[in-house]
Amino acid sequence: MRISRGPALSALIALAVATGAPGGVSAAERPPAPLPLDGRRIVLDPGHNGANARHPEIINRLVEAGGFKKPCNTTGTSTNAGYAEHAFTYDVAVRAAGILRGLGATVTLTRPDDKGVGPCVDRRARIANSRRAEVVVSIHADGASARARGFHVIEPALAPDKGNRRILTSSDGLARALRASFSSVTGLPRATYPGGIREPGLARRSDLAGLNLARQPAAMIECGNMRNSTDARFLSSGSGRGKVARAVAEGVLAYLGAER
Repeated sequence: MRISRGPALSALIALAVATGAPGGVSAAERPPAPLPLDGRRIVLDPGHNGANARHPEIINRLVEAGGFKKPCNTTGTSTNAGYAEHAFTYDVAVRAAGILRGLGATVTLTRPDDKGVGPCVDRRARIANSRRAEVVVSIHADGASARARGFHVIEPALAPDKGNRRILTSSDGLARALRASFSSVTGLPRATYPGGIREPGLARRSDLAGLNLARQPAAMIECGNMRNSTDARFLSSGSGRGKVARAVAEGVLAYLGAER
């Protein structure tokens, strides 16, 4: 099934819940139509965790990151009003998982709630690898200069240990699908500020453990800049998070549809 961007997600959701046309075979009598993501395995990785700040002895421990070591995890950023990145990422992941499950996918989150510590970045990658996920999306928000606006998607560069070589091309496709869906669904600008961004809204990095240790298509989304007042208002609102979740789901749907 080849799926285009834009209104595709709305049309497919409507199709999944539609009843029979007037005068035709009723929904109860008609065999259920296959959902567009039946049998597809997706891992969503909401960044950070709610108790990380209280356990530096855990999150500062060094772990394998694809040819080098880096801390287990971090506390993440927050808006100037105190809305935490870890709360944002978990909320978005739950919302996106609900949409994707409604389309038939099997979705795993790398953490079950927003009250724990970690998991460490290497453990998050192992969770995705063990599920043999077809897509891995790590959800974050940035803490850049207050003047900087917008979202960007990070795709893997070749890791120092070269272990992710096989997924670089497919991950680029996933990253571009997510960038397109974020632009169309959220209306947020594509970020251009310094920090590894190679073209508007797209970065490529080899210093992120989750992307270095991935063995299936993977991308990380910095969904906006929490230190920018305009982005912060959007990310802090329920309607904004709903749009971000929908953008994640539509990007995954577009990528998996184009892959077939």
